[in-house]
Amino acid sequence: MAAAQKLEVDVEVKSDAEKFWNGIRNSSTLFPKAFPDQYESIQVLEGDGKSVGSIRLIKYAPGWSTIATTKEKIEFVDEEKKSLSYTSIDGDLLKYYKNFKAHLVITPKGDGSLVKWSCEFEKASEEIPNPHLIRDFAVKNFKDLDAYLLKA
Repeated sequence: MAAAQKLEVDVEVKSDAEKFWNGIRNSSTLFPKAFPDQYESIQVLEGDGKSVGSIRLIKYAPGWSTIATTKEKIEFVDEEKKSLSYTSIDGDLLKYYKNFKAHLVITPKGDGSLVKWSCEFEKASEEIPNPHLIRDFAVKNFKDLDAYLLKA
């Protein structure tokens, strides 16, 4: 039986924490428009897509990876600390991981921000690699969002 594991990454961005947090919070509508090469759609199935209990269906752009869709549930939000957590509850990701929960915290750093992303996961089998692809995709999203916000 595979044990729960954790993967973490810190990304420095030039956008201020409030602006970056708002970009993340509005990702359901923003990401498919701003990054059509990565996201086909993000559909809010339950709730408002931002508050605890909200469920979103994310369809990734064709050819991105073996993960075409994921359904995630927002488990935790702290607006003041610019922190949130979500869990994958359905979709292709769960073919590889028995469970997958991600955490995001945005803190001011100089004129920009520090984005801390981490995930806790349990592999479906020992042969499954750690989710470096997902971590790298998150990092790409943060950098792309930063560039998008700086142009806006």
